[in-house]
Amino acid sequence: MKTTAQEPIGSAPVLPSFAAKGDPVMSANELVKRGRRDWARWLGSLISIAVLVAALAQWRDIDYATLADLVPSSPAFWLAFVVYYLLGPASEWLIFRRLWKLPANGIVPLLRKKVSNELILGYLGEVYFYSWARRHGQLTAAPFGAIKDVAILSAMAGNAITLLMMAVGFPLFYGLASGLDLDLSQRTLGFSVLFMAVSSILVLALRRRVLSLPKDELVFVLAMHTLRIVAGIGVLALMWHLALPQVALLWWVLLSLLRQLVTRLPFVANKEIVFASIAIFFVGGETTISALMALVAGLVLVAHLVVAAGTSIYALVEKEGNDDADR
Repeated sequence: MKTTAQEPIGSAPVLPSFAAKGDPVMSANELVKRGRRDWARWLGSLISIAVLVAALAQWRDIDYATLADLVPSSPAFWLAFVVYYLLGPASEWLIFRRLWKLPANGIVPLLRKKVSNELILGYLGEVYFYSWARRHGQLTAAPFGAIKDVAILSAMAGNAITLLMMAVGFPLFYGLASGLDLDLSQRTLGFSVLFMAVSSILVLALRRRVLSLPKDELVFVLAMHTLRIVAGIGVLALMWHLALPQVALLWWVLLSLLRQLVTRLPFVANKEIVFASIAIFFVGGETTISALMALVAGLVLVAHLVVAAGTSIYALVEKEGNDDADR
């Protein structure tokens, strides 16, 4: 009678092998890794399609004739606008360059991250960047922790600067709000300040549980976000001054600071209307201020559309290259 050989006790179980036609046999770990890459690729593709749809939907809303009449011809204005638009992606590239040794072409997904957040939904860009990082496993094995920490510290830097500005300029800001009959009560401002302060204090108190990066890296990330915000305030003021040079740069700096304050307060409704009213009070000329705000918003939207199209083409080329490499 024929007997079958028994496996020795304690031996490792034999895993079934999986092989595609013409491919070498893949281990279970390789299958899991490929499944994760495929999931991240599909998620990235879906977000890319959503960005394109949102960009095309807003393309119809641009009044190009009016925008062309408003655009300054000064090269300095265009240089300031490019710097203003790229500040966010460039600062994050420096951050992830330090954390992951992100290559130069890593600026592309960071640009798409910016467009996704501003055209579709806040923090959707972080989801896209996470899916991109998962597809590029050679950068980091666990991208979630770093992306989460960078996003949290960005919010904390914005809160800290806003709270500092509120502490210094509350009498001026509330006096303006009351004098211009804006819909801003002490209660609304108080709740906004309390929310930002409490959320930032909680993150600091629970930093060992909430944040995963080492202390030196956290300090670097927080410093980069702070520099980005301060530089953004200055560049925006310069851009406004180059568009309307008859108004002194100092007034534009003050308005840029006030815009940072207004847009960061969480419980303030109609932020753009509040800021426009304050800007008209300082500079005068309701038509001029409205035109300037429309100019900057229109140029940013056009830049989003160009970046969305360009990064989509790049993503398709990169996907084809990755598919060829996987075959």
